[in-house]
Amino acid sequence: MTTVIPSFAHTGLAPALLTALTAQGITEPFPIQSATLPDSLAGRDVLGRGRTGSGKTLAFGLPLLSRTAGRKARPGRPLALVLVPTRELAQQVTTALAPYARAVGLRCATVVGGLSLQRQADALRAGTEVVVATPGRLHDLINRGDARLDQVEITVLDEADQMADMGFLPQVTKLLEQVAPQGQRMLFSATLDGGVDRLVRRFLSNPVTHSVDPGTATVTAMTHHVLHVDAADKPDALTRIAAREGRTILFMGTKHRADRLARQLLSKGVRAAALHGGKSQPQRTRILEQFRNGQVTALVATDVAARGIHVDGLDMVVNVDPPTEAKDYLHRGGRTARAGESGSVVTLVLPEQRRDVSRLMATAGIRPESVQVRLGDGALARVTGAREPSGVPVTIVAPPAPASRARTSGGSAADGGARPAHRASGRSRRPRRPRTV
Repeated sequence: MTTVIPSFAHTGLAPALLTALTAQGITEPFPIQSATLPDSLAGRDVLGRGRTGSGKTLAFGLPLLSRTAGRKARPGRPLALVLVPTRELAQQVTTALAPYARAVGLRCATVVGGLSLQRQADALRAGTEVVVATPGRLHDLINRGDARLDQVEITVLDEADQMADMGFLPQVTKLLEQVAPQGQRMLFSATLDGGVDRLVRRFLSNPVTHSVDPGTATVTAMTHHVLHVDAADKPDALTRIAAREGRTILFMGTKHRADRLARQLLSKGVRAAALHGGKSQPQRTRILEQFRNGQVTALVATDVAARGIHVDGLDMVVNVDPPTEAKDYLHRGGRTARAGESGSVVTLVLPEQRRDVSRLMATAGIRPESVQVRLGDGALARVTGAREPSGVPVTIVAPPAPASRARTSGGSAADGGARPAHRASGRSRRPRRPRTV
């Protein structure tokens, strides 16, 4: 039986990290951190299962930094590696770890597709102790001779199930074969599907397993609602939901539908923007910043936004197009009710979708409140805070791009996330070719 620590002060973390945690206003660990830190700091391999937003980044990031502190990497030879499935998650992890890395004098680099390959190569050659990467781009840099992984003694796989879904496991396997063979490995995943289980068996040595919020990965701070709506009422109901106070993510099945809905909302006076894999990385970064600072209040997204995005104060996720798989539902919903906050997940269901959505909820272990809504009956506003939009068209002005914009490389690198059209359209699943992200 492993030890569970009540506070960071009891962990044995480097003193500089404790000071940095206090400076960030963090004093008590979340359950996944409390459970895993004693083992990860001791250098053991760890298999962590926890819902999205449960604090996994610091659960692996703090021991990685603490155990690497005091060392310097040679050019192109990092000491620690974090592999993630999407660019957004890579940037989020880097941002989350940055103040703690600075506290212990470690350099971090983000290696993702869609941004300048040469700049990332230069950063690696300058020397960086910690690399946060998507598999495809890291594989490219290794093939160019810009990086070697033989000095990597701590390797983390974050959102391993998503990497499996996106077809990255062959690349992940090749990367894991190149890290120091006796190093520490930590794998965090919401599910242990066949591909992930094979990775665990092959690359983790006698791992300690910690499961927080097991099974459905739901939290009491999250409420779930199914709104049964007729096709004729759905467009107006959706516009009123998008016009509610506060930030809202509306999930769509395809990027074309997301673009169309964003345009429709803008024409009705809702500050909306679409986020999907058809946009360049600089565009996606600017849209997310506008959503965070309130310029955009309704983010119309495909599943590229279902993982790896954290926005403070996001209290509602709306499934305009219901997902076809339970774990996609959970990850979409995981954008709200993060880190102890509360939130709601609302799914709009047409009559012909009722059976499929009922089956989805049962698989996910969710017992939603189901309500038949009609325009003007009050139920829509009660559940979602829906209100009438202004009706005055608005324009969201994109901030200017930097003068010396980095060139991107590779057309397929632009999407960088799960292909949402494949899942939400109801078509049968086929193996996906790995893509450089």
